[in-house]
Amino acid sequence: MTPTMKTKYREKVVPELQKKFNYGNPMQIPVISKIAINVSVGMQYDRDALTAVLADLSKITGQRPKMINAQRSVSNFKLREGVALSGKVTLRGVRMYEFLDRLINVAFPRIRDFRGIPASSFDGRGNYSVGLKEQTIFPEINPDNVKKIHGMDVTFVTTAKTDPEALELLTLMGMPFEQKSKGE
Repeated sequence: MTPTMKTKYREKVVPELQKKFNYGNPMQIPVISKIAINVSVGMQYDRDALTAVLADLSKITGQRPKMINAQRSVSNFKLREGVALSGKVTLRGVRMYEFLDRLINVAFPRIRDFRGIPASSFDGRGNYSVGLKEQTIFPEINPDNVKKIHGMDVTFVTTAKTDPEALELLTLMGMPFEQKSKGE
């Protein structure tokens, strides 16, 4: 079964991008190649907190996260080399489109006082990053069972060469970018 976001990309987004940017070759049309999600417990190392954070990330993405260890020791932070600090997941294919669908249609609307995500978080090469303040905006997470509220960084890696192309791609996919008022 094809995810609805992939069908939307093929049927609506591709023709719109083709028309707007006049691509000569269909292979030039940008696509979201992967979504990388990173979660960190920070310097307050607690093995139970990290396990709970990684379990939440696993529920949200449907994929087991990779644990990331400290690269070097820093005595001022009481940090030892090799201590696990964070986890990451890279989504591709069907899971990527399903996560994108849930993020746009379920998670973002559940954020209190949500007015859109900033359109200024592109890196200059067509990739977009957004930070989420808490994991409880996803329906897979029961707020009553959460031991520690944590945020996550979500990066959308696209094949777009420029930021305007990537902005148009994500906008057509349904990403709720904040609207600038006329006074700004």
